Formats: sequence, structure tokens, C-alpha cells
Amino acid sequence: MLEFKDFSIKDKELFDRYLLPYRFETSTYTFTTLLVWRKACEIQYAIYKDALIMKRMGHDGTTTFMQPLGYRKEDLRDIVRELEAYKAENRMDYLLKDIEEPFAAEFREVFGDEFLIEEDRDNFDYIYERDKLVSLSGKILHKKKNHYNYFVKNYDYQDFRITPDNVDPIVEAAKNWCKRHSCRGYLLYELRSIIELLNNLDRLNLIGMAVSANGGIVAFTIGERVSSDTAIIHVEKADSEVRGAYNYVNRAFADKYLEGITWVNREEDMGIEGLRHAKMSYAPAKFGKKYSIK
Repeated sequence: MLEFKDFSIKDKELFDRYLLPYRFETSTYTFTTLLVWRKACEIQYAIYKDALIMKRMGHDGTTTFMQPLGYRKEDLRDIVRELEAYKAENRMDYLLKDIEEPFAAEFREVFGDEFLIEEDRDNFDYIYERDKLVSLSGKILHKKKNHYNYFVKNYDYQDFRITPDNVDPIVEAAKNWCKRHSCRGYLLYELRSIIELLNNLDRLNLIGMAVSANGGIVAFTIGERVSSDTAIIHVEKADSEVRGAYNYVNRAFADKYLEGITWVNREEDMGIEGLRHAKMSYAPAKFGKKYSIK
């Protein structure tokens, strides 16, 4: 029987036992991502047949289970039947979403054509080459480089690593950014999560960088190295009225804190047209594909 409950940063050790043995291509299955969106997306978890089962609400309001973790292949059929029963009883929209290709392949082995597996384009992650984010070379990134150069030449700026000793002005900058963008709904949930991340950078093995100019914080970002060749950017905020602030924080963070990294995952666009345009404008090298199962 599935008994779901909420989680917090105190449950990191439990989640890591299930998350860390996998090599995920997307950002969905990091503890930080789950922590950030746990309240906005109503993410809850249960342990069933020694597997971690999570359910959530999507940004579009649909409900689904996420990819089971730590299961034994011989238990997959029983786990899915239990999920089907719970889905029917609770009128959930999808059986599974946010699944990656290795799980989809194993699912096909067990169930054949019984279920419909589809690409979920709105939830693809955008993955970039770190060296190109630093060099900004080529015609496609020419405008980005111009904005970056403008910022460097026209502002008296400083960038620095975020630590427990200097976190307070970053928290204020996060609050001000949210206010400028009608701080409600998902943005308010995100703000609260950003503050939680800022106050737990070391505990979550995160790296934060901020940029000051014009007498205050104009940009900040939070990311983490998830493997020897991949990093994820969980948060990136900048004052859009300061030309080049976004371009500067993007490039400087990759340059100064992600040395030796090959791939930088900048997460999904959630089907938001403006966000998709912004992410595509940086010329992703590839997508971290996700699938849904009906």
C-alpha cells in the first residue's frame, strides 16, 4: 500500500541512497531540484517494495508519478500495477512522467506495447558545452558576447562566491527580483526555495556566485557539480535593466567555478515560450530528453 508523505532537507540522506547510484542526464532527479520544487509541485514520496516512489503535480496542473528508483526489475510489474490502482482511485492524469530513456527501455521490455510512451518536449533539459558558454564564440552567440562586453566595459562590477558570511544581501536581491516580477504563485514558491538553498549551500554541496554593480547585487546564480563532467544550474537571476548582467553571470560562473566540466545543464523551459527562446538562443549542444507513459 502506498503511503505518501512530505519531505525536507532533513531527508537528504534517505533520498541520496536512491538517487546517487544512477547516472541521470536530466536535472529532475537531484535532491536539490526535488527540494526546490517540492511545495510548488506538491512532491511527496513513499517507499514500496524497497523502491522510492514519488508523485507530483506538473506546472500545467497535471498529476503523475515520477520514475521509480532503486527497484528490482522483477518487482517492476507489481510496482506499476500498484501505481495504476492508486492513479485510478485518485484520478491522476498520467501514470509516469519525467522518465529517462534507460527506464523507458526497461519498461518496454516488461510491458511491451501495453502503454503509450511519448517524448515530453516541454520538459526537455537544455544541455550546453561549458567551453562554448565561456568563449561565446561563433555567429549564434555573437549578440551574447556583445552584451557581455558591454557590461564589462560600462559597469564598475565585482563577482564573488556566496558564503554564509555574505548571504544576506543575496537573499535581499532574490526578494527584490521576485517583487519586480509579481511575486506570487510559482515565483513565490521558488523564492522561498532559493532562500533555503542560500542558507544551506554547504550542506547541499552547491556553488553560488553573485555580481555587484551600481551599489548593489545585480545578478546571482546557484549550481552544482553532479558528476565528473556535468554541472547543473539551478538558479540564475539578474536585473534585466542592467544590460549584460545575465550574460556576465552566465559566462563568469562557467569560467570560474566549472573548470574541467564538459556539460552544463540549464534545466527545462516548462513550455514557456519566452523561456524556451532564451534557452535556445544559447545554442544547446543537446537535450536531456524526458518521456511520459500513459
